[in-house]
Amino acid sequence: MTSATELPQTTGVRIATPIPPRLIATDLDGTLLRDDKTVSARTIAALAAAEAAGIEVFFVTGRPARWMSVVAEHTARHGMAIVANGAAVYDLHRDRLLAAYPLDARDALQVLEALRAAVPGTTFAVERTGGFAYDPEYVPYDPDVEAVVAPVEELLADAGGHQPLLKLLAKHPAIDPDVFLETARAVAGEYAEITRSSPSALLEISGTGVSKATTLARCCAERGITAEEVVAFGDMPNDLEMLSWAGTSYAVANAHPDVLAATTHRTAANEEDGVAAVIERILAKAL
Repeated sequence: MTSATELPQTTGVRIATPIPPRLIATDLDGTLLRDDKTVSARTIAALAAAEAAGIEVFFVTGRPARWMSVVAEHTARHGMAIVANGAAVYDLHRDRLLAAYPLDARDALQVLEALRAAVPGTTFAVERTGGFAYDPEYVPYDPDVEAVVAPVEELLADAGGHQPLLKLLAKHPAIDPDVFLETARAVAGEYAEITRSSPSALLEISGTGVSKATTLARCCAERGITAEEVVAFGDMPNDLEMLSWAGTSYAVANAHPDVLAATTHRTAANEEDGVAAVIERILAKAL
């Protein structure tokens, strides 16, 4: 990551001063959002001030588009979000899919078979652009009465191919989450990108070469924005590629140990508005 000169330190926050940023890319859960999944008034004000100063704000999340209502109203100028760990780009204001980078169903089946053999008891779900579906043994975080429940092999056979497969989800009731991730990458990493953002043993599986970083890089290239002009924030393993790509990266204080080890800069925890604290100092420096 780009080195930077440190500004005077505020409590719980280390501030870097790279070249003036043109885009802020932030994860949501555990990073921008409070633990109750809300956006604080301070953070709302900081995001609005950044956009008013000409800095674009991108929400870059593992969430699907259907779970983006919590922040959709806070993207004042563009309403753009990178969702499903980079598998799709949505215009939140128009509720419109702008781009998709799907997982091939044949690769998903290879991952499924490898995980079933290596970690018995693993259950699966499917996230498509059109919604969520899961196999009968899978226990969803947020039950949806409209969700399709069927054997996962049937769920992967999208009739007509008109709903891109954004993610395969794999869940286990007992295994350590980091061990689950390490095992999955060892037995199935050749078929897909495998990561995690949940504190539970829930893996998120995307198409090969698809990550928050790759899609953020595409969006930035379309705008003529370089990596050095991006400030990124995150907390979990699914943020690592994005944090490594961005010119300046911050881990919130509550981040996963791997994220803390991989990032140069720190800010306060999500409960203490760590992202907002950095944005405020960036804007103060620009004045």
